[in-house]
Amino acid sequence: MPADASDLRRSAFLLLTAAAVAIAAAKTVGAENVIEPSRYKPAEPGGYGYEPDRAWPDKRPDPVPMFSSNDKSRWATVRALVHDKTYVIGKRTYPDPNNPKAYKDEGIVAEPAYKSTDVVLNPDTKEFYSSKPPLMATIAAGEYWLLNRFFGWDIVKDRWLVVPAIVLTWNVIPFAVYLVLLGRLIDSTGKTDFGKLLAFATAALGTFLTTFAGTLNNHTPAAFCVLFASYPLLKAVVESRDMTPAGYACCGFFAGFAATFELPALALVAALGLPLLVAHTRNALLFFVPCALLPIAALYGCNYIALGTFEPVYDKFGGPWYRFEGSHWSKIGTPAAKGLDFNDEPTTVYAFHLLVGHHGWFSLTPVWFVALASLVVLGIQSAPAVKAAFGKPKGTGWTLEMFALMTLAVSAVVFAFYLTRTRSYNYGGNTSGPRWLFWLIPLWVLAVPPAADRLSRNGAGRLLCAVLLGASVLSVFYPAWNPWRNPWILQFLEFKGWLRY
Repeated sequence: MPADASDLRRSAFLLLTAAAVAIAAAKTVGAENVIEPSRYKPAEPGGYGYEPDRAWPDKRPDPVPMFSSNDKSRWATVRALVHDKTYVIGKRTYPDPNNPKAYKDEGIVAEPAYKSTDVVLNPDTKEFYSSKPPLMATIAAGEYWLLNRFFGWDIVKDRWLVVPAIVLTWNVIPFAVYLVLLGRLIDSTGKTDFGKLLAFATAALGTFLTTFAGTLNNHTPAAFCVLFASYPLLKAVVESRDMTPAGYACCGFFAGFAATFELPALALVAALGLPLLVAHTRNALLFFVPCALLPIAALYGCNYIALGTFEPVYDKFGGPWYRFEGSHWSKIGTPAAKGLDFNDEPTTVYAFHLLVGHHGWFSLTPVWFVALASLVVLGIQSAPAVKAAFGKPKGTGWTLEMFALMTLAVSAVVFAFYLTRTRSYNYGGNTSGPRWLFWLIPLWVLAVPPAADRLSRNGAGRLLCAVLLGASVLSVFYPAWNPWRNPWILQFLEFKGWLRY
């Protein structure tokens, strides 16, 4: 008997999940920071990859499974919390009090394996801290404490065990759950097999969540939380019912948790919560709101314990906490302020590159053009549903069209947020994609099927979708060694001599 189409589709989902999770696991257990010759000073100055302040190491560096300042800063905090019971990762002393430039840095931050630009120095105590919000490192430290307590693993001598084990719990295991839940939603919202398969293939292999699977970062867990927050809502919408109290709690908790990883995700908390408050005030107030506030309160509580203030440390950017002697950020306003981190191009140029240029949301992942078409059409169709939501709505008060409109609105707010923050004009630094937007990925994956359904009606449409997916996969797997590298488009522009920061 020929297999049912739904069975074949679900089998394809299963096989793609197995392949994607295996790739993510391989990136994690095989992680190692590779010294790449193209990033160091060549014999002839001015050539491709020329970085005059980089020098090839004189001796073999100690191999580590940590990649960049971003994750090293977090790992330093994890180590300090478990072994030193403090958020302090180092201290600066001055052997000669009369010479403020003659200093000595001690502690974790001074070790070569943990050197990072993502650190701040308390100008009063001369103590170093990670510049990253402390909640994520605190949770990871809890994991490390268990590994250290029950297995005797040490993050220095057993780093090839400790680091992959923790990254697996942050990036790989949740990725498997994420794909299973996405598959269920795609299967229940899409209309054609092609549209469903395109969306799921994109989720499995065509987004930067796969690229960053092997490194501890805040972007992948933020994206997972966005999906976990959306799942109970969308399931209720598809089944034409209201959410259970547990659904409201789950939706609120994971939306709030996403905001602890990505501050602009507060827009998602508001976008999800306000219609629920209008449609079902009691359930929203009893379950959604307190559960959304719980992780946010934990973030600010950790910040107070770490720094003695509720003010996030990144709000101190540009001041003495960042611009201390020897800091990467002390170059601001000096001739040494060169490179992507000190980019000062016009806002219009920055917006272009963040959308369709060298760090473009659409140019690096062109399958999002299919999602955009769906979002625009569904957003236009959402007007009656939005009007009904303020009357006596059925179920949650949401529709799929309203969810598409919300995705467009939240995406626009986040994009505008980064366009108006001039200190963020470095595209996220040395990174292979627009990492500040990664948490939006599951929302855009869910938008792929409607437009893909229409394109699947002829061979040309299917071929176009295949090309867009293939180009997206190319961007995802291009940074073979390290996700904290510039995108292939920027590297091509530099190679041709058309652009260099």
